[in-house]
Amino acid sequence: MPHSFGYRARTRHMFKRGFKEHGPIKLSTYVVPYRIGDIVDIKANAAQQKGMPHKFYHGRTGIVYNVTPRAVGVIVKKIVG
Repeated sequence: MPHSFGYRARTRHMFKRGFKEHGPIKLSTYVVPYRIGDIVDIKANAAQQKGMPHKFYHGRTGIVYNVTPRAVGVIVKKIVG
């Protein structure tokens, strides 16, 4: 079989929801006020596919630099090597 390198390749356990956490996302997730300079952890939610970060950024910590109605811009220090 050929190799598969899709956007969500090899994320079977990474993006799964916890026990008794399936279903729609809670409303409290959306009403959290983010401000520029806040320190945030990036954790993808499999129930929401739009705007999902790449698996590389899952579990990383960054600083908020931009806040829009649909997204939050986060600077992550990417270490290579």
